[in-house]
Amino acid sequence: MISRLPSLSRTTFSRARHALFAAAFVLSAGPALAQGTLRIGMTASDIPLTTGQTDQGGEGMRFMGYTVYDALINWDLSSADKPSVLVPGLATEWKVDDADKTRWVFKLRPGVKFHDGSDFKADAVVWNLDKILNDKSPQYDPKQASQGRSRIPAVKSYKVIDDQTVEIVTKTPDAFLPYQMAWIMMSSPAQWEKVGKNWNEFAKTPSGTGPWKLAAFVPSTRAELVPNKEYWDARRVPKLDKMVLLPLPEPSSRTAALRSGQVDWIEAPSPDAVPSLEKAGLKLVTNAYPHNWTWHLSMVDGSPWKDVRVRKAANLAIDRAGLKTLLNGLMIPAKGFVTPGSQWFGNPAFEVKYDPAAAKKLLAEAGFGPDKPLKAKILISASGSGQMQPLPMNEYIQQNLADVGIKVEFDVVEWNALINIWRAGAKADLSKGASGMNYSYFIQDPFTAFIRHLDSTLVAPNGTNWGFYADPAMDALFEKARTTFDAKEQDKVLQQIHEKIVDDALFLFVTHDVNPRAMSPKVTGFVQAQNWFQDFSPIVMK
Repeated sequence: MISRLPSLSRTTFSRARHALFAAAFVLSAGPALAQGTLRIGMTASDIPLTTGQTDQGGEGMRFMGYTVYDALINWDLSSADKPSVLVPGLATEWKVDDADKTRWVFKLRPGVKFHDGSDFKADAVVWNLDKILNDKSPQYDPKQASQGRSRIPAVKSYKVIDDQTVEIVTKTPDAFLPYQMAWIMMSSPAQWEKVGKNWNEFAKTPSGTGPWKLAAFVPSTRAELVPNKEYWDARRVPKLDKMVLLPLPEPSSRTAALRSGQVDWIEAPSPDAVPSLEKAGLKLVTNAYPHNWTWHLSMVDGSPWKDVRVRKAANLAIDRAGLKTLLNGLMIPAKGFVTPGSQWFGNPAFEVKYDPAAAKKLLAEAGFGPDKPLKAKILISASGSGQMQPLPMNEYIQQNLADVGIKVEFDVVEWNALINIWRAGAKADLSKGASGMNYSYFIQDPFTAFIRHLDSTLVAPNGTNWGFYADPAMDALFEKARTTFDAKEQDKVLQQIHEKIVDDALFLFVTHDVNPRAMSPKVTGFVQAQNWFQDFSPIVMK
C-alpha cells in the first residue's frame, strides 16, 4: 500500500513504528548465543522468500539465495581485490554451439545431492525452469516466477539430453545467457513432492544444494541457517555453527542492536554512527562494488522526464560532494550509470557534475522557471537491499532539486512493494502516476547493468524496463552486444551503450554504494567481495 507524503518530514511516525518493530525482532533473539553463531541485522523488513527464487531484492539473494541454494553458474566471491567473475556451480562447464549460436549445452556436476538427500540431475534443472517459466506445469509458482522470469528473458526452450547434460535454446543469439542463469536457484523436486506439492509447505522446510540449510524460520522475525556438511565444494562448507538472520529495517535500530551486543553484524549502519562505532572497537568493512543508487525516470507520455533538457538539469542540480559528507564518506559520487573506471564507462560527452546555474538554464529552455516550477512525484522506500539510507538521501536530493526549480513529492513505499511496482511498470495502476522511482541497481554484468532497464522489448510484463524507454538506436546496440561473443569486442559495444545512457541522461545518477557493514571484532575470516552477494562460509567467531 502506498502512503502519499508531500515531503519526508511526514515520515516520523513511520520511523518510530519501524524502530519499535525492529526492537521487537532483536529482543526475540534472546541473550547472547553460543560461540560459533553469527547474528546478522538485515535491512529487509521480512525474512526473504525461502523457496528458491527469493524476494527482498539483492539482499534476499545474498542471505537466502546463494546460501541455501546454488545456480548452474555461481559467482566467485573469494576476493576483495578484484571484480567477481562467473565460475562453475551446479554446471561444471557450458558452451554455445559454434554452428548455432542460440543453442547452449550445460554439463552438470556429478554426485551433487539436495539437502533432503535426493540427487541433483538434469531433470531437476528442467523442473526448476518450469517452476518459473511454464505456468502449465504442476510446480509453477507465481511468487518465484515474479522474481525469476524477468531474469532469464533470453530462454526459449530447454530439455534433458542425459542425466548430466541439459540443452538451453535462446530466442536469438545471446552472449549474456550465462549471467542470466546465475540468477536461477535450484530447488529440490523430491522435497516439493514430499510436502504435498505445496510451495507454502516447502517454504517451511526448503531443500536446495547450497552450503547452508534452513533450520528454523519465523516469518518477519528470524531465520536460522546451519552448515551443509555434505556440500559439494569442501572449501565452502561453513565454519560457523549457525547463522541467524534478523530483519531490522530501521538504521538506528540496527546500530543500537550492534552496540548492545544483540547482533554481531549489521548491513548499512547509520553513517553518523560510524565514528562512534569504530571508537567502541567495532569494525567497519567497505569495498567498491558494482552497484548504483539512482532515480529511474519514466518516459511515458506526460512524464516531465521525457525532455532530455529536464533530465540533464536534474543531474546538474545534485551536489554529490555534499551528499558524500552527509554519508560520512560512504559513497562514490556517480559520473554515470556504472562506476568511474569501469571497463564499460567509455567517454560520454555529457559531464555529470554539480552546476545549478546550468541546470536552471536548461529548465528555462524547457519552459520552466520561478513562475512555472517543474513538479514530479517519485516513489521511494524507507529501507531495503542496496537502498543505503534512502530517507535522508532523498530528502537531500529533494532540496537540491527545489533549489533549481524542481518540486518533488514523495510516495514512501515498503521495499518489497516498491519491487513489485518496478516490475509492474510506470503505466501500471500501482505506480499511481509517479514519474520516477528511487532504485538501487546491481550492475556487475551487461544484462542486469543495461539491457533489462532499457530494452524496448522488456517493458512490463516482459521485463523490468520500468520507464517504458524505447529507442531504436539503443536496441540496435543491445543486439550488437548480444551477438558479440568476443569479450574485448563486446566491451567496446558496451562502452557505446553507456555513453548513450549518460549523454541522454536516462537516469538521475547519484552515487555508488561502498556496501558498508559494521560488525563485532569477534567476526573473523570475512572477505568482502566486489559483489552484491557475499560468501559467509569462511567466517568464524573468536
